[in-house]
Order: sequence, then structure tokens, then C-alpha cells
Amino acid sequence: MFDVSSHRSGPCVGISPTSQILPRLRGTSRQVLVTIASAAMSATGVPTEVVVVGIGADGWASLPESSRSLVLGASVLWGGSRHLSLVPDVPGQSRVPWPSPLAAGLPGRLAEYAGRPVVALASGDPLVSGIATTLLEYGAPVRVVPAVSSVSQARARMGWSSESCAVVTVVGRSVSRVLRECAPGRRVLVLSSDASTPASVASLLTSSGWGSSRMTVLGDLGSSSESSVSGLASSWSSGSPALNVIAIEVAGNGLTSWAPGLPDSAFENDGQLTKRDLRASALARLMPAPGQLLWDVGAGAGSVGIEWMRAHPTCRTIAIESHPERARRIARNAQALGVPDLQVVEGRAPSALAGLEPPDAIFIGGGATREGVLETCLSSIKPGGRLVVHGVTLETETLLAQAHANHGGELTRISVATVEPVGTFTVWSPGRVIVQWVLHPMGHRALSPTNRPSRKGL
Repeated sequence: MFDVSSHRSGPCVGISPTSQILPRLRGTSRQVLVTIASAAMSATGVPTEVVVVGIGADGWASLPESSRSLVLGASVLWGGSRHLSLVPDVPGQSRVPWPSPLAAGLPGRLAEYAGRPVVALASGDPLVSGIATTLLEYGAPVRVVPAVSSVSQARARMGWSSESCAVVTVVGRSVSRVLRECAPGRRVLVLSSDASTPASVASLLTSSGWGSSRMTVLGDLGSSSESSVSGLASSWSSGSPALNVIAIEVAGNGLTSWAPGLPDSAFENDGQLTKRDLRASALARLMPAPGQLLWDVGAGAGSVGIEWMRAHPTCRTIAIESHPERARRIARNAQALGVPDLQVVEGRAPSALAGLEPPDAIFIGGGATREGVLETCLSSIKPGGRLVVHGVTLETETLLAQAHANHGGELTRISVATVEPVGTFTVWSPGRVIVQWVLHPMGHRALSPTNRPSRKGL
């Protein structure tokens, strides 16, 4: 569990530590601006300004005079209990620890101090997996005074340039997020949640084929008790301080690729799986882009939505699946393939689509013939969005042919055959023919604000 008094201030609000299975998900905007964010995330009242001051593990001694003046002059000082203990007492100053749990208590805390200026303490750079990010998402007017981040200190200790390594935060999140970044020879810095994180990461790497990776746990960076312990993930047994950053030099033979079309064997499934070649075709037309949201409707094993999220760390997926065991399986697959923040809505389209955040792209892998599904998807997608529908049955093929006649786009029949032995011979074994309808901005009569279906049908 995340401790609000730890060295980092916790996860951005709205991100689950693991894949979520929800009966119904109401999406929220994730825009982050300088002093304001989504109204859906905003508290009813906020302070006039929250000045977030970064402080290192060595505390007051390392703060520049300008930061000291802000802390000493504050009438209200927020922070974790550890941070508050690092600065000298000020007569008359109100010192308020972060609420726990943070996500539940922060809106009330902001409203309590509405109309008043506040100074807050945070570790290092408050915008690196820090409280400033969370405050911005709640609509608080934030000014940041950063110190040296734990990421910068870790790179300095390891001699790694910014360009040569990836950074993954697992603060309040699943350690499975590390897997997306793994590839032989890759360098990864992991921002830990607590003392248990290194052992969890070592176990994850070992079970995923990366047990020969070298881990260096950098503890209490910048303090007089700074430490460094190294070893292989497969034999990791060292204890770790609560405040640590893990430097991983990846080695092994685990699954690694950001290109679409992972092996079918990478996904736990019951047969309801968009096969590798068809999945690669669909994703090429869905065109994942940073920060964009996909609806994976009739998600089955979740393969398309998972690979969408693997394309970039800011890509998001909402997978809609009516079968309870398949919904749980999607969450397991997302964990195993490094995208545990994928969200699952357990329900049947089109009713399960109500209230969801409008997507940038939609994949319908099953259930397109159900009344209202295609119409709802067409009317929900953002302008300039992409829609890909796969059909196996004659009924779906007829529906997609009519949709193509009405809206344009691409209509393609895809047949994939693979070789298999028959006695002493080898023959081609054809798979089911798939009809693929694609509607996107590069296609004929693409979706636009003036070219949208009416409620009278397709």
C-alpha cells in the first residue's frame, strides 16, 4: 500500500495499481494544464495557490534560501509526516499531513483551505511521480519549486545519461508496468513504492524471463545514509530501505516487442482471441498515438487493447467484455504483458458503453450485429477517430457491407493459412475468413463532425 509520508507523493488520481474490472466505468479527462485540469477531477473549492517546494533526503540543509523563505513564511504547510519533520518549527504555523488514503481525502482537504494560500513539501522534483501532478489534476493552482529529483540522482550514481534509460514509476501502482520497458541491454530506472518493491521487481523479472538482469537498489539518495546494493534479479535476497530507486540493466530472453502482432501464445485465452496476423492488421489501421484512448468492444482475451497500450506508455484502453471469466482473464493478460492500468468494463454493449469517455479509436471484435452496437460506436467516437470492425459470420459481413455503402472507408476480406502436417505431407490449413471494415481520416468519406450517423440507423 502507498504511504502518504513516503518519499514520493503517490499515484496520479484515477490510475489504479492494477487492472480494474468495473461494472461500469465513467471516464474522466486526463488533461493536465499549468493551473487547472478536468472539471470532473476538480474539487469544489481550492486554495488561492499551492506552492509545492521540493526537498531532498538531506532535508533543511540542502534547501536554498528562496525555498527556506517560502517554508518559513507559510501560514499553512502541507506534507508527509517525514517531510514535515525535516524543517524547523515555526510559531503559529499550521502543519497538516496529507490525508490517507490520499485520493479519497484530497478533495476535502483542498476545499477546507479554499481561498487561502498553502505551501506544500514534496520529495525532489514534485512533478516526477509527485504530489504536484495530483494537485494539478484536481484543478488546484500550483506553483512548483523543484529540488534535484531522485531520477537525476540515480542517473548520476549509475553514470547513465537521460537518453540512455527509461523511467517507470510503480509508486502506488503495479510493478508489472516494468515489463513493457524490458529488452536485452535496456536500462530502466524504477521509482519504488516502498522497501518491498525491489524484491517484487526481482520476482517479476525472474518469472518473466529476465532473471539475469542486474539490479542496483539506490537507497536514501542524497542523504548521509545513502546506500547502493547490486545483484541479479534471479538471486535477489537483499533488504532495501523504504526510500529507494531501482536501476535495472536488462538481460534475458523474455517477451519484448512494441510492434503489433505478439504471438498468440502470449495471451491466456479460451479461443476468443483476435489472432496474430489479424490483430496486426487491425492495429495498423487503429493507429495508436500517444495519449489516445481505445474502446476494445467484445474484447475476448483483450489482445488488441493490450497491444494498443504497449505502443506507448500514455496510450489507454477500456476493454468491454460481458463474460465474467473473460473479463478477469483480460486483467491477467494486461498484468503479464506490462500494461496493468488497462481498464475492464464487465458488461454488454451497447448499454455498457453509456457514460464512457469518448474514444479516439474503437475496435469491435465481437457483437457488431447486436442492435445498437455499431450505431453507438459511430456516434461516440471523437472527430477524426478510427473504427475497425471484424466479422466472421455472414450476418456480420452483410452489416459491414451496408455500413461501407453508407459511410465509405475500407472493406477487406482477409484469409490467413498456415502449414500443418498431414501424414508424411505438409498442407496449407486455412483459418476463418475475416471481413474487416475500417473507417478512419485517411479513408474515403472519413468520420467528421458533419458525417455522423443519425439515430434512424446505419
